[in-house]
Amino acid sequence: MGGIFGVCSSDECATDLFFGTDYHSHLGTRRGGMAVCDGKHFTRAIHNIENTPFRTKFESDISELKGNTGVGCISDSDPQPIVLHSRIGVFAVVTVGRINNKWQLAEQLITRDNAHFSEMSGGRVNDTELVASLICRRGTIAEGIEYAQSVIEGSMTMLVCADGGIYAARDKLGRTPLSVGRKDDGRCVSFESFAYINLGYQSCYELGPGEIVFVTADAITQLVKPGGEMRVCTFLWTYYGYPTSGYEGVNVEEMRYRCGGSLAEQDRDAAADYVAGVPDSGTAHAIGYASRSGIPFARPLIKYTPTWPRSFTPKDQSIRNLIARMKLVPIRPLIEGKKLIFVEDSIVRGTQMRGTVYFLHTCGARELHVRSASPPVLYSCKYLNFTRSTSEEELVSRQVIRSLEGADGEKHIAEYADRESERYRKMVDAIRAKLSLPSLEYHSLDGLLGAAGIDRCKLCTYCWNGNE
Repeated sequence: MGGIFGVCSSDECATDLFFGTDYHSHLGTRRGGMAVCDGKHFTRAIHNIENTPFRTKFESDISELKGNTGVGCISDSDPQPIVLHSRIGVFAVVTVGRINNKWQLAEQLITRDNAHFSEMSGGRVNDTELVASLICRRGTIAEGIEYAQSVIEGSMTMLVCADGGIYAARDKLGRTPLSVGRKDDGRCVSFESFAYINLGYQSCYELGPGEIVFVTADAITQLVKPGGEMRVCTFLWTYYGYPTSGYEGVNVEEMRYRCGGSLAEQDRDAAADYVAGVPDSGTAHAIGYASRSGIPFARPLIKYTPTWPRSFTPKDQSIRNLIARMKLVPIRPLIEGKKLIFVEDSIVRGTQMRGTVYFLHTCGARELHVRSASPPVLYSCKYLNFTRSTSEEELVSRQVIRSLEGADGEKHIAEYADRESERYRKMVDAIRAKLSLPSLEYHSLDGLLGAAGIDRCKLCTYCWNGNE
């Protein structure tokens, strides 16, 4: 995914920008970047952070970043920010999201406007560079942002540093969040609402879907009103979001407690020595499950975080599996001879869960029962790159459907998403066998959405049922 942060200050902004951007490190591990403007010129720094924390890479850059406005990002994909000198001015832009029609848009810009793009590895186009080019198709930056949002298929939230402030635009259906914080000498805009609290800012505004505002050190000006429809990503609460964050007024940690409790209510006959969560995001779900079920909570696996990056980001599956295994350290007295219920936020490919189950058995676990806080993932995310899958074929649910019915299984996906159907039960049992588990249960979609606590029509459920 990725995260973005921006600062407008009456004084130097680099320190706040540095710490605010760093607080988004849980959202990506490939690249980080910051750009600061002194009113005339931009200073920019971009580094690869795959093997080194953001702070380590950028500490030496802070003294060189002079100015009172700036934007930063943590990216799981392309280098950002993009700084562009154009006919509508000089500006820096950072984005988070996904453009599904990027090649059509790039070809149109090349043909009509004689635009050009820096070719990246594999012949790819940098999404943020494409967004910057789209913005330049209109007479002002504000008009350009609105135009870009209108032609992009997918999801794109952005911050544009220009004109002495920051243009902040949330994607059309609000799949990703943007919040504004304020303090006496400035304003900030952030993907994660907690990222500015320790910097002395207080939350003062949350952008609606498709809304565009212009933020300065002392004001917020609305340029485009929010739209009436919202499809915020439900995985922000179940998995991606940091526990101290909140979206649409709902705190992540509280939602996970409710979600785990709802899962336990659905799973009333379960019995075990302990309930545990797969660290980190599974832990709060497990606490909620334990509280509702009455089964004691324990932490038989501890995540070692000082040096290991997030395991889902490397492209090579074997490396992802290695990292997932190396960063989980067992507490054998809580495992040996024990019957355990492990709660995970979701099961996507199943490879890491299979490795975790094998690891726990080698540590002496008597029985392992797995519970997923979300329903089976049946569709690869086409909005925020949640699953990072190039096709549905990588999903464990689709793999077992093909093993059960071959190509004909694709015709019955709606039934496989229906937990009351025979096909759903056969799919879950096949996944259970594939993971070598005595029992496996998934949370119901109704239970998950109920735990979120907001209007269900505002939540994206595409990964589970294909509904957009």
